[in-house]
Order: sequence, then structure tokens, then C-alpha cells
Amino acid sequence: MSDVFEKCRSWKDYRIAKATGLYPYYRAIEESYGATEVQIEGRRIIMVGSNNYLGLSADPRVKEAAIKAVERYGTTCSGSRLLNGTLALHEELEQRLAKFLNREAAVVISTGFQTNLALSSILGRHDIVFADRQNHASLVDGIRLSFATERKFRHNDLEHLEQLLQQAAEKEPKAGKIIITDGVFSMEGDVCDLPRIVELAQKYGARVMTDDAHAMGVLGEKGRGTSEYFGLEKETDLVMGTFSKSFASLGGVLSGPSDVINYIRHKSRSVIFSASMTPASIASALKALEIIEAEPQRRARLLDIAEKMHNGFRAMGFDTGVSVTPVVPVHIGDQVKCFRFWKALHEAGVFANPVIPPAVEAGHALIRTSYMATHTDEQLDRVLDTFEQIGKKMDVIPQTRPSTYTPVQIARPGTMVRNNKASEKWAAASEGHNGHNGFTLDQLSRMSSREVAGKLFDAVETLTWRAANLQPEDIRKLGQMPMKLWEKRATLPGILLEKGANFFIRNGHEDRS
Repeated sequence: MSDVFEKCRSWKDYRIAKATGLYPYYRAIEESYGATEVQIEGRRIIMVGSNNYLGLSADPRVKEAAIKAVERYGTTCSGSRLLNGTLALHEELEQRLAKFLNREAAVVISTGFQTNLALSSILGRHDIVFADRQNHASLVDGIRLSFATERKFRHNDLEHLEQLLQQAAEKEPKAGKIIITDGVFSMEGDVCDLPRIVELAQKYGARVMTDDAHAMGVLGEKGRGTSEYFGLEKETDLVMGTFSKSFASLGGVLSGPSDVINYIRHKSRSVIFSASMTPASIASALKALEIIEAEPQRRARLLDIAEKMHNGFRAMGFDTGVSVTPVVPVHIGDQVKCFRFWKALHEAGVFANPVIPPAVEAGHALIRTSYMATHTDEQLDRVLDTFEQIGKKMDVIPQTRPSTYTPVQIARPGTMVRNNKASEKWAAASEGHNGHNGFTLDQLSRMSSREVAGKLFDAVETLTWRAANLQPEDIRKLGQMPMKLWEKRATLPGILLEKGANFFIRNGHEDRS
């Protein structure tokens, strides 16, 4: 008889990551200094891993609004919006957001994730959802919770989308259709091709929704997001946004036609069976919205910073991929090297985020950085210097800066840019085509004993970590192995991991904190 908990006991990724000192997650922030710097483990470090794009979480006006709301209403509403959890503040925020976004109505929901789960209430058995493969996990789950059919198109591949729409028109002409996409993609920082999506939607009779979690407050002249940026607000049926980024709070919003929003209010489980946004969260979002409308210079500063960092990294030889936004990913490639790069950054006083499969394709591990309008040039220069030092030490970038590089054009109002031309390396990694090349015997013969020892340690660390994260493509590469070994493939990673973990633990490398 199997035990439902067995998978938890046998999961070894965490143990080996801790044993090798490469565990990057759940780092407790002990104090914040104006949001751009934080204290972790008693050390003050620069924060470039936050989505606090406008830096408003530390704004005294936003904090004061939250304090006053708690003094007036208490700490929680203790109920759902449907019953006792609606405050006048909720209604004010919804009315203000609907006006700000040029929509008929808006509904605010307790978290951004729950906001996308609310989609399931309007998607029925006879509906088809066309979704970008790189959409956020909350969109994926919101669609899965519905009874609709999902058809995924390759990331920003609108020819593939049209093929799927055409097939649906021929085989299921009576089905309701909606195209759902991120506005700004959260890992790689590129922008959806909304003009072409709208064109296809009109051609095939589909609705359009954008998830503007990373675009609202950032893109467009007024900060209304992707549809404003492209001048397609009337053609975009539903817009979703979150408050945990530019709005310095917690929660989310869906905005669109009043009858659709009213239906969601009364039918969505994530609305009617969840406690409403707290008074402090609503008041913070309201004050942040007021600042977003009154201070466009914050967006201008943010985009200036994005341009500085993209081109600063590229001038050193780093690859920032297709991004044209304040999400600035730095390509590393190998996931073990990515974790080691993260650790070196952390030790040098820079907080960034390592991103590995399945969040990105295998061989496409990256360090995700993101910036705030309140970062100083001194802080940014220190981040660039730190990346350069580590990049050279780990052979991610050349020892000598390249003589030329392709500058990035940022998605400023009126530019209409969607992405930066991807390098061949980035494109190959995005498609999962990166190989893992070793070094030759000739190269080995020229190394010092210390270099050889370092390479061997790296190899052991890499093999152990890869065993913990065996990917389908790794299994495919083993297709020619003897059948008996193939039959034992399920137990091999565990054996390797156990021995690797025991080795590190015996030698005092396990982090027991």
C-alpha cells in the first residue's frame, strides 16, 4: 500500500542544495531601508530582485494611508466581499481603477493569483482559451479550474496562434473564444504582440485579455499598461493587474464590461469564498494609484534605469535576451552555474533571483533582476561592477569587454517596441537547444593542479545537482544505454544524490540553518 507522503520523504533536491550551500530560496528579510536596500542575516545588501517598480512600498504617504486605514477599520474585514467584507474603501478603489483604466467596471480581489483564478467563472464547457505558453502560473491554473478547452500557442508566435484559431473556426464554429496573454512576460521581460493578437481576435471572433501584472504602472503614457502602450484599450476586453508590484500593496483587479465584472463578483469562488483585501491593503493601493496618476516622472526614471542596466550589462558581454522593460534577465545557461552566480552575488551584497527549469527552458537558467524608480545611480553602478567581477571570474563574460554591442530600445510611450532581437545563444536556450560542452584533454593538460581540482569539484557539484533535477531531455540523451541500466533509471538519481549528500554532510558542508 503506497503512502501519499512518500514523495515528500524521497524528494532530495532541497537536501542536496542545502548540502552544497546553493539553496537560494526563502531568504528572510530582517529590515528594509527605503526598499532599495534590505538586511539579510545581519548584512545590508542592494535589492534588485523586487517587483516594487515605482518604489512606492517605502513611500511615507503610502505607509501613512495604511496606518490610518487600520486605525479606522481594524486589521481585517473578517469575511468575504459577498457578505460582510465590503468596505466603502473597496468600492472607492474599484471606481477609481475603472476610471483610471478606461473601463466600465472593476472588481478587486484578495491576491493577484486569486484574481486570475476568477477567470474560471466565465469559462464554460463550450469555450476555447488560446493561451501563450509562457503565461503566468496563475493564468494556467485559472484556465485549468474551468471547464473550457485550452489551446496553447508557442510564445509570441502569432502564426501558430492563427493556425489554432483557424482550426477552431473550422471544427468548432459555435465555441466561444478568448485569447489570454501576459502583457509583460515576468521572466524574460518582453511584451506581447498585442496589435497582431487584436487583429486575429477580430478576424476569428475572439475576446482578448491581458495580464498586466508587470505592465500596470509601468507601460503607457499614463501607466495603464499594455493596451494603452499600443493604443488598443477599446480592443482589449479584459485587463488584469496586481497591487503587489507598482501599487505597493497586495491584491489584484479585473477590469472590463460591467456585466462581465458583475458576473464574476457573484460567481467566482476566489471572490465569494475568500476574505476580502484588508483595510491597509486597500488604502495603500488607493494612495499608490493617486501617486501614479500625479507623478509620471517616476515611470520616466524607471525606464531610464532599465535602459542603463540593459546596456550596462550588454557592454560587458552579458546577454539580457529579449527584454525591453525593467525586468532585466541575465543569461547564465547552466543551472548549477546560475546558483553559484547567485551565491556569489549574495555574498557580495546584491540580492537577485536565480531562475531555473521549469520556469525557463533547460539550459536557459538566468539571474532575474528588476528595478525601482528609487534606485540611485550609485547603487546601480555597484550592481553592474559586482556582476562584471563575478561574470569574469566564472567565465560567463569575456575578460575584455566586447568592442561593440547591440543597445536595447526600451518600451517607452510611443515606441511600440515588443522585444529586443535575441542573440543566437538566447534563442537556442529558449528553445531548449543548449548543449553542455566540457573541456578537452589538451585543455586539461595545460591546467595547473589547482585548476584541475577546481574543475573536478565543479563536475561533481554539477553532476550531483543534475541528478537532483533530472529533466526529460536528459533521459532522452540516454537512449542508447543498455536496457538493464535503462530499467534502473528511476533509482539511479536517488543513489547518486544520497552518496553526494552524504559526502558533503560528512565533510561539514551542510547548511543546517
